[in-house]
Amino acid sequence: MPAPDALDPTELGAYFALMDVAGLLRHAVEQQLREDGDLSYVQFQLLARLSLDSPAGSERMTDLADGVVVSRSGLTYQVGLLEKAGLVTRAPSPDDERSVIVAVTEAGRQRITTVLPGHVEVLRDQLFAPLTPAQTGRLGDLLRPVLAHMRSAPPRSATARRRR
Repeated sequence: MPAPDALDPTELGAYFALMDVAGLLRHAVEQQLREDGDLSYVQFQLLARLSLDSPAGSERMTDLADGVVVSRSGLTYQVGLLEKAGLVTRAPSPDDERSVIVAVTEAGRQRITTVLPGHVEVLRDQLFAPLTPAQTGRLGDLLRPVLAHMRSAPPRSATARRRR
């Protein structure tokens, strides 16, 4: 029996398999996004959230940071690059003077349209090809409660900043 502070062999095997799959998949996705759209993975996540998930095509910076799990400074940097490329705009929130709203531009929507076919191809080839539809459903069923558990903590934007 493993020590209470150690993973048992099944847990360890599942952990390493998940981390290996995530790392290999992310590498393939990042390569495709760079080649097809000159985007980083985080930039793709931001544009996809704004273009595909947000009915208004805009969100508060703090909500974006929590959604894509990136630091405040990392988000500011990535949004700055997207803004410089003309893919998003930033403006003060009309409802809260402390908030900044990021909105996708038409060029940003077009960039997502450009990279999505290759993105889907990578996902199908790398992640879904070796699985049956039933296994794909089970994979989603297994990951949803883990995701919900991990997302149940306060959002990162609400967490106090560390002092150096």
